[in-house]
Amino acid sequence: MSVDRAAFEDFRKSLSELAARAPREELTDGQRMSRARQVFMRRLDRRLAFDMETCIHCGMCSEACHFFVATGDARYAPVYKVEPLRRFYRREVSPLRLLYRPFTKGVDANDLREWCELVYEACTGCGRCDMMCPMGINISTAINVMREGIAAAGLAPDELAALTDAQREDNAVFGVGAAELKALVEKFRGDGADFRLDRERADVLLLTTAVEVRLFPESIRAAATILDRAGADWTMSSAAFEATSTGLISGDRAARKIALARIADAAKACGAKTVVVPESGHAYQALRWEGADDLGVSLPFEVLALSEFIAREMAAGRLALRKPAEFGSVTYHDPCRLGRQGGVYEEPREILKSMGVDVRDTEANRRENLCCGGGCGEYAIGRGANLRQRAFDLKRHELDAAGADAVVTGCVNCRVNLLTGAANSGWDTPILSLAETVAANLAEP
Repeated sequence: MSVDRAAFEDFRKSLSELAARAPREELTDGQRMSRARQVFMRRLDRRLAFDMETCIHCGMCSEACHFFVATGDARYAPVYKVEPLRRFYRREVSPLRLLYRPFTKGVDANDLREWCELVYEACTGCGRCDMMCPMGINISTAINVMREGIAAAGLAPDELAALTDAQREDNAVFGVGAAELKALVEKFRGDGADFRLDRERADVLLLTTAVEVRLFPESIRAAATILDRAGADWTMSSAAFEATSTGLISGDRAARKIALARIADAAKACGAKTVVVPESGHAYQALRWEGADDLGVSLPFEVLALSEFIAREMAAGRLALRKPAEFGSVTYHDPCRLGRQGGVYEEPREILKSMGVDVRDTEANRRENLCCGGGCGEYAIGRGANLRQRAFDLKRHELDAAGADAVVTGCVNCRVNLLTGAANSGWDTPILSLAETVAANLAEP
């Protein structure tokens, strides 16, 4: 379960090269604001309007934000991150807009440029502010709308724009497409594994991510091993294996719909009744909770996180685990979009407890869990590195206080950011994949 250091450094280098591949479109500031305005008008529905009206400026969302806590910078207060959207609402949509307009500053392209840092580099979309708000405001939703407006204006961070453009146009992320997946599968087969790629019919469609292909191929092999042991009739599609929704993280709704449609078409083609999402929190959110809305149709299949699938198969008696020899205690790090926004808290913990290990939670856990600091594409944005490290340090202190032998997580993006933060700070606690841990400790049912 060790990480290939050369591959890891090569991946980090590729992140630094992303910005140069961003698509370029020459727009006037007027054109940028026209596009952003269309997004804001379309997305300011009754629910969001209620949120715009309800904030009492109590400051509780600030104490929930890891970036604010790490820096004390008032600009990182979640409610401030949506200030341009609030001003737009008051001037253009609010029932009292004619009264607000003379006293409320308008929103221009320079505002979008300024707030780009706040909604991309200083927000991982973790949703902790939503949970802490006493008024029940969906602040993270408003921040997502800010991202969409900024992306429509052509002002999203270059790294995320490059990733989104590549997935939309080439069906590839981080340079990984069908050819790279097929090459990895041939390697697996050369090692004796019967990897089920591109089967015509299957009950289960397994997804993966480009990050797993490049950095953590053992996670893909682990998922396949688990499905095989459970007796699942499964396949993976080389045309639609990518679970990552770059459109979700950049704010490009059209791109995210294209990516979701590829998965839905592949599942329909092979008759899959279940789609298993790999260890990726935002991919789980995009497909399970937002996929039907984005596509405009009900999904004809069930969506499960890999940890949910494992827990279900264990409950059915088709999977059993033994105690690992490498560690006796672990801390499970809850991926924000899998846990806080998806409700998958107990399944990973029950899986780990079934191994007979001591599961030690951090002080803030489950719905109040601290984000790793690199989610929603933040770990790919070069200029956010210092802020990201400060958020990681908060998490590291909590993990150290838990005193476990290792950290286990169910999200590849959390794993990347935790490993990066560990490398930067000399932190040597093992950071493990839940799937790899399970596959390495399978026992006879």
